[in-house]
Amino acid sequence: MIFPEFPEEFEPALPVNFHFEDVELDLPEEQKISDWLLAAAENEGKNLAEITYIFCSDDFLLNMNREYLQHDYFTDVITFPYSETEIQGDIFISTDRVAENAKEIGVSFQHELCRVMIHGLLHLAGYVDTTADLREKMSKKEDFYLSKLNL
Repeated sequence: MIFPEFPEEFEPALPVNFHFEDVELDLPEEQKISDWLLAAAENEGKNLAEITYIFCSDDFLLNMNREYLQHDYFTDVITFPYSETEIQGDIFISTDRVAENAKEIGVSFQHELCRVMIHGLLHLAGYVDTTADLREKMSKKEDFYLSKLNL
């Protein structure tokens, strides 16, 4: 079988992708984080078709929050699901908000970033955090998965 030749810049889509919109971020151990996210999806009984994490600034995410959700406040994460049967979507994360939250609660930036990343994945897996009980359930799931990540 002969395979077509692809341009050098061609990269096949992977289940977990990282994009940097208007911020620079050194995301260490991308493969380890990708594997962790894939394992979490599998543990939740969900197929991880494709997710893209888009890292951005507070201003970028505030504009998205206003435009798409009609919310006029800063947030650390906005999730856009593209499937109801598998994990597929975009997860926008404000690195400004992550840094501020990490400082406020006394954890490392990387720990808080991973918490927000798994939070977004859990949303795509069907979890919601609209009540105190549901927020607590989601927080316990985040803690469980963070305990499995060794960076």
